[in-house]
Amino acid sequence: MEKLHTIKSLQEKISSLKKQGKTIGFVPTMGALHKGHTSLIDYSTKDNDITVVSIFVNPTQFNNPEDLKKYPRTLEEDTEKLEQANTNILFAPTEKEMYPEKDNRKFDFGNLETVMEGKHRPGHFNGVAQIVSKLFEAVKPNIAYFGQKDFQQYAIIKQLAKKHLSELNIKIVSCPIIRELDGLAMSSRNVRLNSEQRKNATLISQSLFQAKQIRNEKEISELKECVTKQINANKHLEVEYFDIVDDDKLQSIKNWNENNTKVGCIAVFCGEVRLIDNITF
Repeated sequence: MEKLHTIKSLQEKISSLKKQGKTIGFVPTMGALHKGHTSLIDYSTKDNDITVVSIFVNPTQFNNPEDLKKYPRTLEEDTEKLEQANTNILFAPTEKEMYPEKDNRKFDFGNLETVMEGKHRPGHFNGVAQIVSKLFEAVKPNIAYFGQKDFQQYAIIKQLAKKHLSELNIKIVSCPIIRELDGLAMSSRNVRLNSEQRKNATLISQSLFQAKQIRNEKEISELKECVTKQINANKHLEVEYFDIVDDDKLQSIKNWNENNTKVGCIAVFCGEVRLIDNITF
């Protein structure tokens, strides 16, 4: 595996590979890698000749400075995992490399960025768009892979690629959520949970699975209230939001008869750690 730290060296390498007719798959990450990340790499290595993985904790997408400060940074362990997963290129830039000057670009994603994560984390998706656009310009992949756990982010990045970076012609692929054996969605933030919190955090996925089973017995508003009450009854957990939305425009669904795919999206605080998950109905 080749390790690169500058955009220039990465672009030179990618250019050389493309001249050889190689296809490029790309998995952008913030490190603290787990099986969810390596599953994305597996998809990429099956679909492409070359797989590039970036590790960069992007400051512009954190609206909480403490969250940025506490975000796990494990580059050495991550590098080993990437080598084991047959990654071809690791791109691990510094903050100065990615932001030599302040990025003042503003992206407009319409209603996609005003609900759920966008509503509760102002500026988050603009920061995501800033870094992903920079990475896409640097890598110019054929296909980029994202986990379905960050469902709203996937919708945002699809629009970013289509509306703002259409000339790059990048295919955006969503890959299934990878869960622990007890159902908890894998996340880099899980390592911040103490043993008691970790045990109780499984109620999040359990509540979503149960909601899917009983969906025909309740109206949408009742189901949302039921899930929220069940989780909030646990002293370790506090629901920030739970909504059932369509998978395209991410607008709240009012009744089950609406003709679209419905996704239940949730954010829950477990102590100071904020966890997200979703389920397709």
